[in-house]
This record gives sequence, C-alpha cells and structure tokens, in this order.
Amino acid sequence: MLLSMDAENVEEKEKEEEILNKQSPEELQAEAEKLKNAANEFFKNADYVKAIELYSQAIEKWPRLAAYYGNRSFAYIKTEMFGLALTDATMALQLDRSYIKAYYRRASANMALGKFKLALKDFEAVVKVKPSDKDARAKFNECGKIVKRIAFEKAIAVEEKPVSETIDLESLTIEGDYSGPVLEDGKVTLKFVQDLLDTFRDQKKLHSRFAFQILLQIKDLFKNQPSLVDIDVPKGQKFTICGDIHGQYYDLLNIFKLNGLPSVDNPYLFNGDFVDRGSFSVECIFVLFSFKLLYPDSFYMARGNHESATMNQMYGFEGEVKSKYPFYFSKSSKMADLFTEIFNLLPLCHCINNKILLMHGGLFRDENVTLDDLRKVDRNRQPPETGAMCELLWSDPQMMCGTSDSKRGVGTMFGPDVTKKFLQKNKLDYIVRSHEVKQEGYEVIHDGKCITVFSAPNYCDQMGNKGAFINITGDDLTPKFTSFEAVPHPNVKPMAYANPLFGLF
Repeated sequence: MLLSMDAENVEEKEKEEEILNKQSPEELQAEAEKLKNAANEFFKNADYVKAIELYSQAIEKWPRLAAYYGNRSFAYIKTEMFGLALTDATMALQLDRSYIKAYYRRASANMALGKFKLALKDFEAVVKVKPSDKDARAKFNECGKIVKRIAFEKAIAVEEKPVSETIDLESLTIEGDYSGPVLEDGKVTLKFVQDLLDTFRDQKKLHSRFAFQILLQIKDLFKNQPSLVDIDVPKGQKFTICGDIHGQYYDLLNIFKLNGLPSVDNPYLFNGDFVDRGSFSVECIFVLFSFKLLYPDSFYMARGNHESATMNQMYGFEGEVKSKYPFYFSKSSKMADLFTEIFNLLPLCHCINNKILLMHGGLFRDENVTLDDLRKVDRNRQPPETGAMCELLWSDPQMMCGTSDSKRGVGTMFGPDVTKKFLQKNKLDYIVRSHEVKQEGYEVIHDGKCITVFSAPNYCDQMGNKGAFINITGDDLTPKFTSFEAVPHPNVKPMAYANPLFGLF
C-alpha cells in the first residue's frame, strides 16, 4: 500500500514538473489566477457546475494554492457534493494550515452530512487561531450546543414513548372562527383535499387538530406497507413519476395543473425529498399525505435522503414545522418528532409491473443485491451510513464502469456495468431515480437503463433548471418526459427555516 502511494506521489510530481517545464511558474500562476477569477464570476451567478470546471482548470495550472481548493470546496457544497468538498478542504489545509476558510468549508460539509462532532473540531481549530473572532466563537458555541443536544436526546430516547402515543386529539379545540379545510368524520375526502390546495395556495394554515389526525392516520398506513412496494399499472392506464419537490409548493401545484390531480384514474408516484430547502415544505407534505390517504392504492411515496431527522434539522423542515405549529412543539407533543416517526416508515422503493425499479438514490456496491433483499430491509430507523438502505437513499450514477466512493460522502457511485448486471439479475428493464438536479429536469444514461427525474424547477431559486415528470402506460413502459419552468411563489426565500448555523457558510 505504501509503495502504491509513493508511486502515485512520484507520478503527480512528474506531471507537475512536466507542466512547469513548458511554462514558467509566473505564467502558470497568472493563467491559474485568470481561471479562478472567471470561476468566481460563475459562482456569483449560481452556475456552480461551470465554476467547478474552471476552479479545476486553475488547480491543474497551479496545484499549490490553498484558495483554489477552498473555492472549489465551496462550489461542491453548493451542489451537495459533500464528499468532494471534504477532500478539497482537507487538501487546502495540507497546503496552508492557516487558511481559515478551509476549516469553515470542511465544517460545513461535515454538518451537511450530520457529522457534528467533526465539524466542532474544525470550529475549535478556528477559535484557537482567532480567539477574538466573535463570528468564529458563535459558530463554535452553536455547533457545541447541537452536539450536546444530540447526546442528551440519545440518552433519554429509551425512556420516552413515541410521540404518536402521547397526542390527545380531544384537547385540540377547533376555534369558532376557523374557516379552513375540515375532515369529514375524521376522514380525508376529495373536497377536503381541494380545499386544502386552495388554503395553502393562499398561505393559510390547516388546523392543528386535522394536521395531527392526518399524521396519525398516515403513520398507520405506512406502517403496514413493505420496504419495496409492488405496483400494477393496467394496460392503457397512465402513470406519473415525479422526483424531488423540496418544499416548492407552488411548483407542485403546477405539476397538478399540467398533468391533472391525482385520482384512481391518474395515479402518481413521488420519489422522495418532499421537504427541506424550499420554505413551503409543510404545505407539500400535508397535500401529499392527504392524497395518499384519499387514494392509498393509486398514490405512492418513497423515502428520500431528506426524510431524516438530521437533514430536517439542518435544511429547514424542522424549523418550518416549529414556526407554523409553534404551540404544539412541546415536551408532550412534538409534531416534528411525529414526522420523523412517519418518515422512518416510508417505503424505500417501488417496482412497476415487475419491470421498473424506482428509488430515490440508486444502486449498490454489493452486486448480489436482489429485489427480495430489498423487501427484507428493516427501514424503521434513521438511515445508516452504509448498506442497501443507505444506498437506496444516497447513491448516484457515474459514467465509468464499476463502483467508487460517493462524491456526496455517503452512498455509492455506480457505473453502467453495475446497472446492467443489476437489471439482468432481477429481470428488470430500467431504473428510475431522483436525487440530482438536472438542467432539463431529467437525464437518461447507462444506455437508457438509468433515468433521473427531478421535479423542483429553479431549485432553491438559484439553479435555473427545469423540473420534469415522467409518464408511462401499463402497456407501454417507454418513459415520456415533460419539462416545465418554475412558477412564481410568495416572497419567502428558500432555507428561510434552516438551521442558522448552516446559513452562515
């Protein structure tokens, strides 16, 4: 192993020397600086992919400057490539231990992955170098509070009942002036859902009693579903597949406008990441849950990597729930914790007509995984950092063959050969996954066998991408794509409810 690493180091040095022999150091540095400045402009305009490309070119020209790695690390964070962001931040610190921004970048990436103890170490390093820096001290203290809170919650978790067993619906009185949607005999009806769509569109709230009733009912429904749900789409029937929504409620309404409301004759599947980042996540999730209760056999929801406690704490959903239902966030009745219970029960994947497998993330490092293995996954927990459940939620495709460590720092990168073997082994036609922003809202790779669909246009109000959904029919499983632009929404910025510490990066 050491010999291999030494050989790699020698090869890198030889490449550097070869470059230096062609141009003077001054020329290389000047060209690298031009590339970095151009990358900065693309970064400012939220074109992070182009910025990464130019930062990479600057690094090729002059790989000895910590700031280039630090800048690219920040761009990787913006595109949720947290694994690559960690690598770049660490490289920057190897080149310059005093480069403070690299500690922040690494802390930010670790926090995004829920590794708060590692983030705390980097904040501590900054405080030691700059003890009088109030901003650094504030971040250190805030991150320390998160670490302590997690430790405390872990210590008392065994002693507490599930939140779902502590809710007293009778105590949630409906005020006389409430004019919003009403459950009929405690049940979701089509009229209730139509009223709910209008209520949320007008930025009004669903009464907490009905909100809790929906959550308790949906928990019981998901509890009785398997980890892999088989779906039968009859001949001639249209079926719609949507990707990430991420709290973009007004774009969700636009999908229904373009493609029709869900119904028995117009079934849908939403492929994870319903919440976080967008600041209308509460509205999105209650609408989706209501449709699931109304049409349990014609409306499907798969868990995404953002249907987890850590992601919700960082990216806004927990904060949004607390803000919109503040009175009920108490020791005895925590709506955010009830959402966590429900998210733990969401199915992990779906299989349509025994031919299409759908999951939020992707495939597996272990080439022997079968559909039967997925049916047996114990999903009622927070996502683990390895294994099939983790990979279903976090993995991404790559163009080269084989598997490799994830650019996100969690999950697996899988190549076209991995996709082909998995499909052959399980007698499937293709896979559909989400999890990644695509410029047209979708992407088809791996010889047409791996499809990505992403349904949050102009993601976070800055990516400029289209959203998309897929239509198939029971007798024609050929995917048909519809791309759509973002629509206007009320003046509430994305990440408005996110952890304030995360917003400081």
